Amino acid sequence: MHDDLERCIRAVRAKDPRFDGWFFAAVITTGNYCRPSCPAMLAKVENMRFYPSAAAAQRAGFRACKRCRPDASPGSPQWNERADLVARAMRLIADGEVDRNGVPGLAAQLGYSVRQIQRQLLAELGAGPLALARAQRAQTARLLIETSSVPMADIAFAAGFASVRTFNDTVREVFGFTPTELRNRVEDEPGPATGSLLVRLPFRAPLCTGTLFGQLAQDAVAGVEEYRDKAYSRTLRLPYGHGVATLRPAEDHIECRLDLTDLRDLSTAIARCRWLLDLDADPVAVDEQLRGDPMLAPQVDQAPGRRVPRTVDPAEFAIRAVLGQGTSSATARIRAARFVAAHGKELAEPVGGLTRLFPEPSTVASLDPGELAVPKEVRGPLLRLANALAGGDVDVSSGSDWSRTRGQLASLPGIEAQTVEKIAMRALGDPDAFVPTQYGVQLASARLGLNSSPEALTAYAYGWRPWRAYATQYLQG
Repeated sequence: MHDDLERCIRAVRAKDPRFDGWFFAAVITTGNYCRPSCPAMLAKVENMRFYPSAAAAQRAGFRACKRCRPDASPGSPQWNERADLVARAMRLIADGEVDRNGVPGLAAQLGYSVRQIQRQLLAELGAGPLALARAQRAQTARLLIETSSVPMADIAFAAGFASVRTFNDTVREVFGFTPTELRNRVEDEPGPATGSLLVRLPFRAPLCTGTLFGQLAQDAVAGVEEYRDKAYSRTLRLPYGHGVATLRPAEDHIECRLDLTDLRDLSTAIARCRWLLDLDADPVAVDEQLRGDPMLAPQVDQAPGRRVPRTVDPAEFAIRAVLGQGTSSATARIRAARFVAAHGKELAEPVGGLTRLFPEPSTVASLDPGELAVPKEVRGPLLRLANALAGGDVDVSSGSDWSRTRGQLASLPGIEAQTVEKIAMRALGDPDAFVPTQYGVQLASARLGLNSSPEALTAYAYGWRPWRAYATQYLQG
């Protein structure tokens, strides 16, 4: 979009927050780059420059605006909607792959050469994987500086910097302040010096939090998740340790409290919470298309901004989907709770009703079939899936190829087609995944007077593409 000069100028002039994250506007006279909605963006058109990413603006020598904080804007919805190489790479970078394993690790995960990935990211985003990861490290550093009293040296390494000097130089270059100056600008009381942090997760309005949090509460598995005092909490298995996330809706953001055993997991935990709540979606684009169907229009108008609840752990969701095959959601939840109680790792310090981490695929794969705390008819498919996940034969990671993963799952005996689509919708994040045989979809179809056969529903739903997963949320009420 940054190449469409007139459209960018209109968005900036209108201070339209819908375009935050789509592109960034820089001003050559001030040396700053901003969100399109920045109230301080009053520059002449000839002094504006537009960039597809914060990293590209930083690479061109611009600093983040101190007023609108463009580094904290919602991510581009493109990375949720697309399944090409660039989108897959961006999802993995957000999950911290470059910080953990470098660009070669990113390339290996995607199955492309380092040169191919660098070339495509530069062409579309104006920055390579290292620059994109650096921009994310800077944002993580700022969060820790402003919301905690953690020593600066610890923040440097927690944010992924190789040295304190690199940390200092990057913060000064990106934000125009030293780390100490950034902390001194915060008027609130100093934050904790531990792994407990409170951050704001921005989103594009509208956001229908009632149905989103309602479904998470309805599906919550005892020991791993709970819904209490209008907040959803769950345990997190993270690259360097584990944690607990507590998410609570506010007027213009989601309040996110993170209790982490290792601060290096901060950016990954934030990315996974955003993914869980589908916060980078473009609800205006989705709702506009779905309103074109007279059958769906009343549901969209009644509660606009529906999101597709996803997961913080795709492998976990895949296992839960197989555990729930052929049964009601209530029974599936009970099965999963028993499974976690028998095989999940206990937390050293429980938090409320959160006592365990969901078992890893490798743990499940190592169990004797007779030891599995699941019905006999589920054991075979569950063990085949766990072995495939643990061995890398099925890839449900954030950088997976949606079409290839569907094929991998479908090839496993005992995995139903409905289960494959559920995993595609909520674990992989495919916005066009569709389960015509889902109970809620069947009920809604009958209520609307539609032919509820899978073939007829699939044909009717063609007009909802590429947002059939969102249409499902409206259908289920």
